[in-house]
Parts: sequence; structure tokens; C-alpha cells
Amino acid sequence: MAVTPERRANDPRTYNGTERRKDEHKDENRDPISGAPGAHPVGTGLGAAAGGMAAGAAAGTVAGPVGTIAGAAIGAVVGGLAGKGVAEMIDPTAEEAYWAQNYERQPYYERGYTYADYHPGYRTGWEGRARYEGRTFDDVERELQADYERNRGKSRLEWEKNRHAARAAWQRFDPDEEPLQGSH
Repeated sequence: MAVTPERRANDPRTYNGTERRKDEHKDENRDPISGAPGAHPVGTGLGAAAGGMAAGAAAGTVAGPVGTIAGAAIGAVVGGLAGKGVAEMIDPTAEEAYWAQNYERQPYYERGYTYADYHPGYRTGWEGRARYEGRTFDDVERELQADYERNRGKSRLEWEKNRHAARAAWQRFDPDEEPLQGSH
């Protein structure tokens, strides 16, 4: 039987060699330049922006506008590498799997709520940990709350009830941070 577009649409196991290779590597998040697995463009971009601003400001103070531009370019490269390092620690797929299996065991869990209710809190925590590297949860809680409200979706939990989940996800990458009062 010939493989027609209709048959391919109805039988997802029918691949040509290129499609199979794409499917096998779809979760590797390859770096667009080096091809290395584990690229995190958001973390790299955030790090580049932060590094560029800091370096540009420092250079601009000493060397004027030309120094600011050069400093921003150098800082973007250095900051991008730093942001990529933090972002590579965090695998969103692994975090979702971990929390989906463990959310009911957490001390803040309340019966009647589902993983879908807690998920935006966890996501806010692990994404925030990469975004706000070098700062504590308490330092950025207002920003995290704003992030949560943007990503909340259909969760029935307000920030006050889901901030414990955000902190728990944050702490998986910063275990020295103190637990939120009332979360244990």
C-alpha cells in the first residue's frame, strides 16, 4: 500500500528518515549556533540583557558613550553565558514531571486542588529562579507575583495560596534559602 498524505496523517508511525530524526531529537533544545543540546535561549537572552546593561553602565561611567556601547556588547556576551548556565540547570520538562508526581506530598497542599491549580506556581518558581539569578525569593517576590498573575491561567489559587509552590520550585535550585513561613 502506498504512503499517501492521507495515510500519513492517519498513521503517525509512518515516517520518512528525516521526520524520524526530527522526532527523536525534538526535546534536545539544540543551540542554533553550535548544535549542542541543552540551549536555553530565554535564559541566555535574559543574562545577555542583564550583563550588557551592567557592563555598559560601568564602562560608560569611565569612557563615555563609546565606552557604554563597547561595554554593552562585551557585557551581553558575558551575561549571555551566565544566563545560559542558570537556565541549563533547569529542565522545564523534568520539573513538570517532578511536581506532577509530588505536589500532593507537599505541606502546603490542600485537598480538592489539582496539579493544574498548583502548576502556575511551580512554573513561576523555576522560571523565576533562572530569570532572577543572584537574588533571593524574598527580594523578587513582587516580580514573581506579577509573573504568576500573567501565567495563572485557570488556576483556582490566588498568589497567597500558591506562593508556597513557587518557593518550593525555586528552592529546588537554591536549597539554602529559607522556607516560606507556613509552608512546613
